[in-house]
Amino acid sequence: MSSSVAHSLGSLSCTDLSDAMDRLGIACQCAGIMPLDRSFSLVGQAWTLRYAPIGHEGGTVGDFIDDIGEGSVVVIDNAGRTDVTVWGDLLTATASRRGISGTVIDGICRDVDRAMALNYPLFARGNWMRTGKDRVRLEVTQEPVQIGGIRVRPGDWLRGDGDGIVVVPQVSLDAVLEVASEIHEAEEAIRTAVENGADLRAARAQYNYHALQTRR
Repeated sequence: MSSSVAHSLGSLSCTDLSDAMDRLGIACQCAGIMPLDRSFSLVGQAWTLRYAPIGHEGGTVGDFIDDIGEGSVVVIDNAGRTDVTVWGDLLTATASRRGISGTVIDGICRDVDRAMALNYPLFARGNWMRTGKDRVRLEVTQEPVQIGGIRVRPGDWLRGDGDGIVVVPQVSLDAVLEVASEIHEAEEAIRTAVENGADLRAARAQYNYHALQTRR
């Protein structure tokens, strides 16, 4: 993982990146996927996996965590299920020890207290204790998946903060960073102007606030 890219993305908020990708026409906002603690923040490239219901062919939840490199984000597509968990205590402890940047689940997790204690970023649809063992099976790894309605490919960048998760396609990274930085700087200028006594209406007009995210 490029540390310079991670630093650049980490200096921008999910709202900066969301507005930038709106302007660029890139679907990026993972609906319904939120941090289990609002202080959680993550940046990293996607390592993807997808679960499916157990069928007559059987299968397990899998042992994948030891294959994932430092700085990656585990991205789990469990089809939005909220009745079975696919992430818990042992995975959190191992991921934290290995230097993995966080986990994003279209579904739920459990053992949240361990994530809090380790400050390990978990983003999901919620948490519940019911295990996925003997209910779902690991179907594929390192293939494109769906998270909150957004397609995530292995190697795409994810940014998570208190507002949720956005996905930055690897192929669009440079353009997204450029536009998001422009939006961030404009909003900071507006904030500074208001703090110095300017009317919000005038400051927004000066920096073209209402069109910052408009498709061009």
